[in-house]
Amino acid sequence: MWISDAFAQTEGLMAGPAGSDPILSFMPFILILAVFWLLIWRPQMRKHKEHLDMVQSLRRGDRVITSGGIIGEVTKIIDDATIELKIAEGVTVKCARHHVTDMVDKGQPATKQDKKPAKKAK
Repeated sequence: MWISDAFAQTEGLMAGPAGSDPILSFMPFILILAVFWLLIWRPQMRKHKEHLDMVQSLRRGDRVITSGGIIGEVTKIIDDATIELKIAEGVTVKCARHHVTDMVDKGQPATKQDKKPAKKAK
C-alpha cells in the first residue's frame, strides 16, 4: 500500500559518484579533520607552548596568579617543579610551578647587592 511506494527504487540511483570513487567518499572526513586542526588543535598547541615558556621564565620578584586564584610574589625558585610565593607579609607558600596561570608584573633582576650576605652586627 503506502510502504511499497517508499521502497520503489532502481539500482541505478544507488551507484552515484561517491560510490564509485573512494577518495570522494573520504573527502568529508578529511575536511572535518582539517577544520578541527585549524580551529582547535593548532591554537591549543600554541597556547600550551606560551604557558610553558612563561613558566620556565619565572624568576624571583615576579608577581603571579596561581590556578587557585592566589596572587603572590615569587621569592625563591626551589627546583624545576616548585617555587615559593610570598602571599602576605611573613607568609610564604610552596607552589607547583605549572599551577602558575598568569604573570601580573615582571620582577626586576637580582643585583649584586641583593646577592651579598648581610654583615653580622658585633
